[in-house]
Amino acid sequence: MEFVKAFLVGGAICAIVQVFLDKTKLLPGRIMTAIVCIGVILGAIGIYEPFSEWAGSGATIPLFGFGNTLFKGVKEAVDKEGFFGIFKGGLTKSAAGITAALVFAYLAALFFKPKMKE
Repeated sequence: MEFVKAFLVGGAICAIVQVFLDKTKLLPGRIMTAIVCIGVILGAIGIYEPFSEWAGSGATIPLFGFGNTLFKGVKEAVDKEGFFGIFKGGLTKSAAGITAALVFAYLAALFFKPKMKE
């Protein structure tokens, strides 16, 4: 049941984002940035953590989860190191995900022929 719930929640999040991509004139980069920012805001006001505990990976994997991870990293670093934690906390907490994205993007570029979208 846990997998079904994660699948349904993650699918619903992705479907809502796809509607925004298809039905608005906003550029994809702006929509994705907004999603990360919404994840930060939801984490800051305390809504995202209970939601992610209930939904599991369906809530932590999409970009909302990345925003929440950035928020948690900055909060922990600020509590521990003060003002300078703002600059390194988010990257420290999300370094594994960022590194994986870069490595897999590089590998994909090696095996497939990348081209500009026309």
